[in-house]
Amino acid sequence: MTSLNLSGTLLDLSQPVIMGILNLTKDSFYDGGVHNERSAALKQVGKMIEEGADIIDIGAFSSRPGAQMVSPEEQLEILVPVVEAVKKQFPNQILSIDTWSSKVVHELAKLCPFIVNDISGFQYDKNIIAETAKAKLPYVLMHILGKPENMTNNAEYDDVCFEVLTYLAEKTHFLKSEGLKDIIIDPGFGFAKTRAHNFELLSKLDLFKVLDLPVMVGLSRKSMIYKTLGLTPNEALNGTTALHMTALMNGAKILRVHDVKEASETLTLWSQLHPSVN
Repeated sequence: MTSLNLSGTLLDLSQPVIMGILNLTKDSFYDGGVHNERSAALKQVGKMIEEGADIIDIGAFSSRPGAQMVSPEEQLEILVPVVEAVKKQFPNQILSIDTWSSKVVHELAKLCPFIVNDISGFQYDKNIIAETAKAKLPYVLMHILGKPENMTNNAEYDDVCFEVLTYLAEKTHFLKSEGLKDIIIDPGFGFAKTRAHNFELLSKLDLFKVLDLPVMVGLSRKSMIYKTLGLTPNEALNGTTALHMTALMNGAKILRVHDVKEASETLTLWSQLHPSVN
């Protein structure tokens, strides 16, 4: 798959792209509370676009380990005014919405097309698939076991790569049977996985090419980096950049990042090593 169709808007994936993260919550692990005011959110979106973001991923709940679920109504209260403002100021910008809720997808699809970034693998709200298919939107299928509040208890695998790949393959088959045509897969770094699991998945990321779908990775400033280095999330940019290059070398098509400028520079250098990759 070399492009995504967002209800008529095409995103070229012949080369990897950057997804910039816009957290609108107060309790996200790295930048919680920084961009939750509308003016600050718009300023950050403008900055990320200028630095090279192809997609802006907007979320209204935290999925860090231990985080509690946020209702669809609460998500919409936060998301709607920001999405409206972003589309008004940046009408051609491709958006992604980080949500597991069919109600959120239904309501926001009235405003604009977007990528549905569902951390739950449609486990929390199965109706999200019908809403996504009806609106003709791309869907990010991520691997997770349990919910953020309890997922660390589920990080047990005999073969993490095989089990994550099997999970994604089975769910991808179901999504296609339900009419979804544009699917992105995400191994779910940090979601019900130990540091060792995360590094094994990253080192063998090219295994996921067998599904013939674009692979998204969310490594930015995560604990697999800062705990390994004995740092804090604020100090984890250099380590993030190192793993982003590894992800690109192993076939990642979408980097979901907090730091767009540095990720774009990494992508530029990677492209010099792979000028003819399609």
